[in-house]
Order: sequence, then C-alpha cells, then structure tokens
Amino acid sequence: MKHRNSVEFEVTGDYGLFADPVTRVGGEKFTYQVPTYEALKGILQSVYWKPTLIWIIDKVRIMNPIQTETKGVRPIKYYNDKNDLSYYTYLKDCRYQVLAHFIWNENRPELEKDRNENKHHNIAKRMIERGGRRDIFLGTRECQGYVKPCVFGEEEGFYDHLPELSFGMMYHGITYADEAFSEETKGKMSVRLWQAVMKEGVISFLPPWECIHRPVREMNMKRFDEAAGNFSMVNEEGGGLDVMDEPTL
Repeated sequence: MKHRNSVEFEVTGDYGLFADPVTRVGGEKFTYQVPTYEALKGILQSVYWKPTLIWIIDKVRIMNPIQTETKGVRPIKYYNDKNDLSYYTYLKDCRYQVLAHFIWNENRPELEKDRNENKHHNIAKRMIERGGRRDIFLGTRECQGYVKPCVFGEEEGFYDHLPELSFGMMYHGITYADEAFSEETKGKMSVRLWQAVMKEGVISFLPPWECIHRPVREMNMKRFDEAAGNFSMVNEEGGGLDVMDEPTL
C-alpha cells in the first residue's frame, strides 16, 4: 500500500553487514540474510532527516540472490597495540528496492509549525535523486551504498517466484524516547523484535508500535531551541548545536 507521502528508492552496494546482535560475542560479526528495518530507516535518514517527522519503512524487495562472504578483519584494539583477528561475514552484491512514508512526530509539539507535508515530501524525493545528504552505508560504515529513485515492484527480482521464506525472530530496530508510540516506551530506549517473512521477494515490515518491545534503559528526549526556529539542538550549557551535526539515531 502506497501513502500520499510515500517515497521509493533503490539502494545498492558491493557489501552489506546487518549484524545479528547474538553473533557479536567475542568480536565476531555475522550478517542477517536481509536488511533490518532500522538499517533501512538509517539509510533514509541519511537521505533526508528532520525531527518533525518519523520515517516508516513499509516494504523492502530483495532483488539479488542472497550471498555471503567471510573476511578476516583486524579490528582496532583500544586498550593495547597487540594484533587481533576477527571474522566478519558480509552479504555481497546487495540490491534492494524500498517503499517508505513518513508520519509526524507527535512527541515534538514545539515543531508543529513545520508540519508541511508537501514541503518535506518534495525535499525527500529531491534528496533521493541526488543520492542523499549524508553518506549511505549498508549496516556498517565500511559497506558503502548508493541510492537512486525507482518504482517499487518494477524489474525482475531473484525471489519473485518464491512463495514464502521465513527468517524467524529478527531484530527490528530501536525505539528512542523522542519516537515513543505508547506509554510502554515513553521515557525509555527499547529494542523491537518481530517475525520476518519474505513473500515473493518482498518483506512487509510491521510498524514499530506492533512489534515486541524490550526496554533497555531510561532515556530523556533531546531538547530543541524553540525560539531559534532553526531546529538547533540545545546542549547542556544551553548553547545551540546544528542538528545536521548530530549523529543519526
């Protein structure tokens, strides 16, 4: 289902690493077979992000066959200078079509005057055409990615004729305090889980508020400078910080 403010884009990359948190014990990383909701949301936030809105990822279409490649990596050790070796398992030759839309962030009533749907929708589409405002990467920084406009569902995908494939319980994403959708998640950072199923090459994501939530810790919302009217962050000393200098959540 497409919404009035839906955007469609294709993201590609030689490698992707959507790490399963369970496999990170001991420094090893092993990718999920498909991108996570949070990874795709992060890509879209790198294309265009404003605190006024929340991106909702509706669907992802797996265009290329799922292939993995394991590499020996020497990670940086911050406590000594001895050599170390870990094995990271990446997806290779990644290509995905993504369908998404945005909703207003009701936790930010101070930004209500910026809720201009046409403005944000048109800017987002222009940013997709230009490849995004920030660097695009597939799950982790070393996996560079590229975005471009597409029509979701066009062209032939590798799994178009596969009726159904289940990936079991997967990490969906993180709900931060400023994107809380219920009393259960307000004032907290929580992890979301869900049962991922691909049907004819397409994964239709559950919206964040329908997932299983597991609280991680208490968390306060970041504050914005209402008087400035320029979406500046307010630091602990009361000074302004430009939001484009903030890390994408």
